[in-house]
Amino acid sequence: MQIQSGKRYTLTIILLPLTLLGYATIDSTLDLNTLWALVWGQETIEFEEFRFVYATLPRAVLAMLVGGILGLVGSVLQQATQNRLLSPMTLGASSGAWLALVCASVWAPALVGHYSAWLAMGGATLSVILVLLIAGNQGLSGLPVILAGMAVHILLGAIASAVILLNDQYAKNLFIWGAGDLTQTSWDWVVWLLPKATIAIAVILFAHRPLTLLRLGEQSAQARGLALFPMLSILLLASLWLLSSAITAVGVISFIGLLTPNIARALGARNARDELAYSTLLGAILLLLTDTIAIIFSTWSANLVPSGTTAALVGAPALLWFARQKMTAQDQSALQLPKGANFVKPVTWAAMLFAVLALLIISIAFSPSVQGWQFAWPSELIFSLRWPRTVTAIAAGAGMAIAGVLLQRLIRNPLASPDILGLSSGATLMLVLTTIFVGGSVHDAGTAVAFAGSMGVLGIIILLGKRHNYAPGKIVLFGIALSALIEALVHFALSKGDDSVYSILGWLAGSTYRATGQGAIILLAGVLLLFSACLATSRWLTLISTGDAIAMARGLAAPKARLSLLVIASLLCALITAFMGPVAFVGLLAPHIASILGAKKALPQLVLATLTGILLMLFSDWLGRTMLYPMQMPAGTIASIVGGCYFVYLLALPRLSRTRANGLR
Repeated sequence: MQIQSGKRYTLTIILLPLTLLGYATIDSTLDLNTLWALVWGQETIEFEEFRFVYATLPRAVLAMLVGGILGLVGSVLQQATQNRLLSPMTLGASSGAWLALVCASVWAPALVGHYSAWLAMGGATLSVILVLLIAGNQGLSGLPVILAGMAVHILLGAIASAVILLNDQYAKNLFIWGAGDLTQTSWDWVVWLLPKATIAIAVILFAHRPLTLLRLGEQSAQARGLALFPMLSILLLASLWLLSSAITAVGVISFIGLLTPNIARALGARNARDELAYSTLLGAILLLLTDTIAIIFSTWSANLVPSGTTAALVGAPALLWFARQKMTAQDQSALQLPKGANFVKPVTWAAMLFAVLALLIISIAFSPSVQGWQFAWPSELIFSLRWPRTVTAIAAGAGMAIAGVLLQRLIRNPLASPDILGLSSGATLMLVLTTIFVGGSVHDAGTAVAFAGSMGVLGIIILLGKRHNYAPGKIVLFGIALSALIEALVHFALSKGDDSVYSILGWLAGSTYRATGQGAIILLAGVLLLFSACLATSRWLTLISTGDAIAMARGLAAPKARLSLLVIASLLCALITAFMGPVAFVGLLAPHIASILGAKKALPQLVLATLTGILLMLFSDWLGRTMLYPMQMPAGTIASIVGGCYFVYLLALPRLSRTRANGLR
């Protein structure tokens, strides 16, 4: 629906005061005359008047400021790259700024007070540079840069979680900040942000010419006198400064920068300056509306609902909608696996079995103590505490690896895994919400609850992906959008800050801390049972991997077989998540390593991926126990960081291959 420019701006400018009026009267008993008088400086006497002047008004102004900044930054990024899916979140800038502020808050709190915006900008700049190095210049206009940005987002998020876990006294405030909180008690943050946001005026006034030339293509723009690299660097740095200032003031608020430029174009913004200005105006209104919803939810629930959560509730479905655009050839070729052996050699099987056995012994017998490192069989007490953790890690690694093999072969997507597709997030959300709102321990919420969450997400992914023939980039993008939504909801639950938060926080990192002997045996038995079912149906997996037409020609009811195997994958994910917590990247990493080692057929890949998953989780659990002794890190966090680095490498592989090929010419 396109609207003429004059009418569009007139309607939007009329909408802004109406939105402000609704915002001011949501949770106030004051009449309109009093509100108007207070706006123009009437002295505050009653509590409601004081709250309006020093809480509601600065919150509204800050929402418009931050929303306008996010809308402008999103428009600059999308126009500069001609990529309608690019935003501060999908480029990885928000997570870089967030990690920098988390680290500074924990280790250098004095710097946060004076240099917070510079710290956030430094983190955002480094993460964006990493994303650009991964995607390369040719990947900026398609899905490669989005996938690279979200890979960096997940990796930096795992590192930030590790920092918070080691300093859990900061957990409540950091999670509220991470969820995006616009709550104000004075005008301090408005006064702080306003001068830093003035650079936005210069961007609107002067950025339209280079952005207009960029629409003609890089070569045409340079032929018309545009200094491409310096101009893009200036625009990027200005955008990162605005973004970092906004994140410092209110925390991470996702999706506004993605939505507003797309809405602006849909309503008729065609030239560069129009899109910049209108995206800024729309961003202010959209975040104000979003914060209105957050205030209403907070009133109904009697708990703080961060604005970032409501933004995710709106933005994640929008990302799914905008992601339906047709994929380019570059997008299709952006994902590939490293080449490996054609079959598994006997020496490989022997080496893997020996490695599992050796690491099992090391995990139990080799550990630091007050006397230093010791290699000795532990005492009866230590062994009774250690073996449940070891068995839990083994079962979790095996189960997630099996689930990864099933998903990658059934969806025919090399990037499919329980965490990337959001299955783990679905199970996590159901468990956390059940614990927060029903009560009890997250460890006792049950596998059935986790299974319902996993199956719900899987059903959405299958419905969305079917239209695109389960294209790798699309499926991953759908999973990432759902995961971002679920992550925001989990942050909201954690921001309540009651006594259950700290135990949930440890569980969210994939911890084996509270593993019991009974729980470990139940988990191992469940994984073994489901693994046996996979081995018995490996022929189904082989036939489905070759295509539904061939499978049905061989007498296999492909839809029913696929559904059965997908249920097994969801059960594995739910079982592990319920007992140990979410474990990221093992389901992605293990099948790839098995394939590189030569396991091309379904049955060998299942077995070899299982051994690889066991190795990864055993190593992660042992490293988490010993690396910072006497402090400990959850195995899931270690595995997330290791697997995240591999995911980044996987996405950078096409660029590395092209660079190597060009170097040989």
